This record gives sequence, structure tokens and C-alpha cells, in this order.
Amino acid sequence: MKLIISGATGFVARELIRQSLCRPEITSVVALARKPVSVPDGLADGADTSKLSTVIVDNYGLYSAEARREFAGAGACIWTVAVTLSKARGYEFEEVKRICQDWTLEGLKVMHESAVSKPFRFLYMSGAAAERDQTKPVQFRAEYSHMRGETENRVLAMARELDGVEAIVAKPGFVTAPGELLRTIIGTLLQWTIGIPSISVMDLATALLDQVVNGFEKDPLMPEDLARIAGSKSQGP
Repeated sequence: MKLIISGATGFVARELIRQSLCRPEITSVVALARKPVSVPDGLADGADTSKLSTVIVDNYGLYSAEARREFAGAGACIWTVAVTLSKARGYEFEEVKRICQDWTLEGLKVMHESAVSKPFRFLYMSGAAAERDQTKPVQFRAEYSHMRGETENRVLAMARELDGVEAIVAKPGFVTAPGELLRTIIGTLLQWTIGIPSISVMDLATALLDQVVNGFEKDPLMPEDLARIAGSKSQGP
């Protein structure tokens, strides 16, 4: 499988790339980013770094003919581009929406137009607090939560209209990493205060890759689903 990973210099995307280079089912990794993507550290024995290529874009709403050629033949995309809730305060809301929603939809549209494989699996990484029901009251950062939920709805609706496209949404909680004490503390506080669970970046990447390689299980994938899928893979058959 040829896999596109958007936002490829990001925290989760780097782990997705690291694991992808070690998976024989993934024959090519197209790292979509705004700057060059290097080979991640900590690769396991047997990792094939020759599978990694980079497509550089000025923004995720504009794609050159060269970028479209690189997308051709891809079997899946894991879309990680977004402004997280913690960083959204530093932007005007319309800019946050443009990055989180407009770029996502344009990316899916362009990939579909670029002779990708059928089925083409598009996995949109959202967040546990995103609310799809636009009429439902949200206590914390409602505008952001509803916008991310609306994006989920629009991704799924677009996929239904595009021939050969399958889409689901992954809604992880707070993502932690080994050795990063601050992330662990924040994750624990979020669990205690507002009930958002944590998942390690390794487990999240394992679960997301399983879904694009082996087929989508359900929509949405909630934090407990992601943890379960990752746990089943770590235990082996």
C-alpha cells in the first residue's frame, strides 16, 4: 500500500512515519508537509527508509501537478493537519477553520482527482471533544468543538459522494509520549477534570495504521476503540 500522511512533521505524524517504514504492507510513504521531512529516529531493525518521499506544499489548500502525481496510486491517507485546541487561542477563528476544515476537504478532493486506488481509505484525525451535533450545547470552547464536529460531518459526506472513497474519523483523547512528563501530567489532569482519556502516541499510530491497512472497523473510532485496537496488535494473533 502507498500511504499519504499529511502534516508529516507533526507529533503524531512522525510516529506514523516511523512505524510505517517498519511495516511490509506499506510499500511507499508520501509525507505531505510544508517543509522537508527527515527519517525519524528510533527506527526498528528492518525499517526501509527508501519508502519515504516528501511532497512539500505552501499550504494544504494548493497542490501542484507534481504533488498530484505523487498521490497517484495511493491506497490511503491519514490526515493529521489541524490547529489543536491548545493552540487555537493564538489564531483568529476563521483561520483555524480554514486550516482544520477547508484544507481537509480540499486535500481529500485533490487526492480523489489524482488517480488514487480504489478503495481509497481516508482517515481523518479529529479529537474526542469534537461535537458533530451542531445543536448540542458544549460547555468548553463550543465554537471550536462544533467546527471540528462539522468538519467530521463534511468529510464523511464528501466521501459518500466520491467514487471509491471510504472515510472514518478517529477521535483520540490527549496524546502522550514516553519521557515527556509534562504531557503525562496534562493528560492526567484532563482525565480527572473533564473526562478526556489519554493514549500514547505509539498506540495511537499503531491503531490508525491498522485501520488503513486492514480496513475500517467503524466510525467514529473513540478513545476506547483506539486503545483496544492498539492493545490487540501488541498482544499479537
